[in-house]
Amino acid sequence: MSEEAEICTYCRHSLPLACFHQSGSDEMLQIFFGRIPVENATALLYFKKNGLTQKFVHALKYKRVQTIGSEFGKWLGAELSECKAYQEVDAVIPVPLHKKKLRQRGYNQVELFGIEIAQALNVPYIDDVLVKITPTKSQVFKERLSRIFSQQEVFEVQQLQKIKDKHLLIVDDIVTSGATLEACTSKLLKAGKVKVSFATIAITK
Repeated sequence: MSEEAEICTYCRHSLPLACFHQSGSDEMLQIFFGRIPVENATALLYFKKNGLTQKFVHALKYKRVQTIGSEFGKWLGAELSECKAYQEVDAVIPVPLHKKKLRQRGYNQVELFGIEIAQALNVPYIDDVLVKITPTKSQVFKERLSRIFSQQEVFEVQQLQKIKDKHLLIVDDIVTSGATLEACTSKLLKAGKVKVSFATIAITK
């Protein structure tokens, strides 16, 4: 894939859609049941090993094809802007990268995804409130419980005045065990009176 790759019509029709915001499914919400309070949760696609979604996400994360994030953000943003539940969102916040990983990669893979969603919802994109303070290794091959424990205390919240009393939409690339989103949300809930929803590019099948 080139750095300017776009998602062709054939691929759009071939991608395995999740789109819980349209189906009304609580499949993604169930991941967090009994763990943290979540208003709404959706993913655009299903992620399966060696599947088409994986090819796009890996190109976005490891091959610098950042336009993929933008394309998925425009796609999901347009749909969320038509959903009443997501029209109540006040700001979009990305799951942050640790500064070391950000220097290595050169960009946060969910940045353009989040920016496009924020623009579609006509709300600010805020990337300087939630900060990752501890570097962690890839979560892909870790068991569910070890993922949860490894994510504890790795995030912190700053500039609380930007998010106080707001409904926040946290965006990420993939949700598996939900450990990362849970850790982010726990910090935000402890820091201030906020409500939280999730939107990701994909969810593991």
